[in-house]
Amino acid sequence: MQKILVASSKGGCGKTTIATNLAAHFAQEGRNTVLVDADRQGSSQRWAEKRAGLPAAVLAISGLKRDWQNKIPQDTERVIIDGPAGIRAGELAELLDGVDALLIPVLPSSIDLEASEAFLAEIANLARIKRGKVAVGLVANRLKPWTTASQQAVDEIKRLPFPLLAQLRDTQGYVLVAGLGKSIFDYHSELIRTHQEDWDKLLRWLKKLG
Repeated sequence: MQKILVASSKGGCGKTTIATNLAAHFAQEGRNTVLVDADRQGSSQRWAEKRAGLPAAVLAISGLKRDWQNKIPQDTERVIIDGPAGIRAGELAELLDGVDALLIPVLPSSIDLEASEAFLAEIANLARIKRGKVAVGLVANRLKPWTTASQQAVDEIKRLPFPLLAQLRDTQGYVLVAGLGKSIFDYHSELIRTHQEDWDKLLRWLKKLG
């Protein structure tokens, strides 16, 4: 069972978008997938409820109580945890128990980059991360790659202490499919495939982790 935590110290960074699309991807692969919603807004749970009637459904579990791990079925192959909004490094330590990978979304703005830099410096000293028990990767989100600002932001993100695994372009497509309980991995048009390719490096990285 592989456990992946998606978390950030900044709200509105696309954390839930990453968590739900990852969950849908694994479900599409035929893997028994659980989505743990540890965010009080409950957006991931509502998404999973809308998806319940689809062939590649995802089981949603509330992560607001300490016993949530006891509710994960034994045959689960992938667990995606949508972390609390605006989590602090000290709070993050509690969620890292048993986690294989931590994904941190970063937005391409100076304010977000400064906040992320401080947050990453703190989590680098957390015991499980320091000992290499949890792999950490960054996801640049809502990029406008045709702009100089986004290009410069990507250069800045690449200088942060953890690897940049995905560069997700800004598109309303994520919002539209989320409202249906779907993901970009549920579609096969040529336009959607270009956005799916943005995830390739991240998905290969997770596969190597087992």
